[in-house]
Amino acid sequence: MKILDRYFTRQLVAIFVMLLLVLTGLAWMMQILSMMKFLLNYGIEITSFLGLTVLMVPFIASIIIPFVTFIAVMFVYNKLISDNEITVMASSGLSPRQIAQPALSLAVVLTIVHLVLNLWIVPASQAQFYSTQWNLRYGLAHLKLQESAFTKISDGLVVYVDKVSGHDLSQVMLSDMRDEKSPITIFAEKGKLVSTTRGLSIVMSNGSLQASGDTLTTGTFETFDMDLNVASKEGETSFRVRRVPTMELLKTVLNSSSEPQHQMVLAELSSRFLGPIMNLLLAALCTVILLRTSLLRRRTSFAPIIAVAAMAVAMSLFMSLSSMIDSVTEFFVLAGVLFVTLGIILFTLFKK
Repeated sequence: MKILDRYFTRQLVAIFVMLLLVLTGLAWMMQILSMMKFLLNYGIEITSFLGLTVLMVPFIASIIIPFVTFIAVMFVYNKLISDNEITVMASSGLSPRQIAQPALSLAVVLTIVHLVLNLWIVPASQAQFYSTQWNLRYGLAHLKLQESAFTKISDGLVVYVDKVSGHDLSQVMLSDMRDEKSPITIFAEKGKLVSTTRGLSIVMSNGSLQASGDTLTTGTFETFDMDLNVASKEGETSFRVRRVPTMELLKTVLNSSSEPQHQMVLAELSSRFLGPIMNLLLAALCTVILLRTSLLRRRTSFAPIIAVAAMAVAMSLFMSLSSMIDSVTEFFVLAGVLFVTLGIILFTLFKK
């Protein structure tokens, strides 16, 4: 039996790893294409851009793992059924439970891995993703001022500097036409680029300011702080449940500031805690359909189609129900439904 377990497990792991790498790679490439506009608009380095997209890989993997688990189990077991290996094993006295054990064991391991991924790795990587994205878009990393040249920061905002040394500037001229009714022109001897929660700023010293509007205003200053971005870090980092640590999310569900946020938190908790169970449920569902139909006296070619349809229905129901949860009670009800469904499937698989 141990030889057969290793035989099954080796094939299951090989197919799972191959599918996971291929599908994750394809999804990652799609992510790169969807963010290409970000690369072109902000002129960031390609290595920084690729590093940003890599941070999405854990989240992508957490989404596709249940599907990859199901496909791997279906592929391996359907191949063994087609080659009559399952029939020979059953004829030698192996029960459906023993034949399905490698798939269920792999699903249990993947459920644990998926749970760790959801509870810790994905929130941490998503927090890093949004922080890096903001810094590349609005922080010091994205702005490159050239010496003795006019640099357009945004529509209506142009900066000229004579010399640049890191974040220190000398002989600065700034033209702010973002408000057409009151344009501002600033000259300063020195300036320094600073990243704040408001966005990117230039702190200028020893200069003069000219503002036009209903009246012309001129003046001098020792220090002047000019925002270069209209976007604030708080605005960019609005509440996104994906990047919130799990323990903080559990606290948030008890005192959410709004009803939509409360439902968003519950949906995310359902995805993190209950989503990994779908690995085991889908593996059990696939094996019970394939094995029970293969052990019938007549051959059937509809078992894979039935298994795929059952998987689609199960995942659709789970995603729909988890997104509609409004209370903690409904969360536990959904968890109970999943465990009861899993118990029924395993009972059907294990009974003689």
